[in-house]
Amino acid sequence: MANVSDLRAKILIVDDDEQLSFIIKKMLENYSYSVMLAPSCDKAFELLTLNNFDLVLLDVNLPDGTGFDVCKQLREACDVPVIFASARTQEDDRITGFDIGGDDYLPKPYSMRELLSRVNALLRRTFKNSREEKIVRFGDVTVNITSRSVGKNGVPVQLSLREFDLLAYLCEHVNTVVERDRIFSQVWGAFTEVEPSTLAVHIRWLREKLENDPAAPEYIKTVRKVGYVLEVK
Repeated sequence: MANVSDLRAKILIVDDDEQLSFIIKKMLENYSYSVMLAPSCDKAFELLTLNNFDLVLLDVNLPDGTGFDVCKQLREACDVPVIFASARTQEDDRITGFDIGGDDYLPKPYSMRELLSRVNALLRRTFKNSREEKIVRFGDVTVNITSRSVGKNGVPVQLSLREFDLLAYLCEHVNTVVERDRIFSQVWGAFTEVEPSTLAVHIRWLREKLENDPAAPEYIKTVRKVGYVLEVK
């Protein structure tokens, strides 16, 4: 199995200790992770709006709120893994961290070795990609999620980055109805603000490229008032 770090997992560090954050960033980058920094809740939300992260390393005490506040809002929008790293080590704080959706709680001070071990362990359980090809087929369409390629009747289909991300998300939840809000947060990014019609337009474009009859889709179906489903028999 491939090492998680080989797959360029993207990590967000939310901590107002700039020196510590820089040290952690350099350490994780040495292991081939991609790392961004946020010294406050506002900056964290800004970055979360513009990017999809594979893990968030989250301090509790922040200048404009708490890591608990960030985690609560994250859990309303997406399932990105969260490791709390905090000097607040009381049992009540640790319990709160887990109760609101944290995946791990690392008390400060901690060693870089232990932090790396916990990051690796959590990403091994939750990281979405691997070197093993992920292929989904429906009708005459083949979607290779790993290579980000699509073919119809053996002919390559050109999709935009967002079209492919949307199709890949539907493929990863095949035969499962996914709500519109969940699609927005997972494909466009948590806390992103886009027009509701944007999703419908992208669905229409996918149908025009992949369905034999876009007006009567056989695979990419609308579930009225809920969302969409990729039906594969």
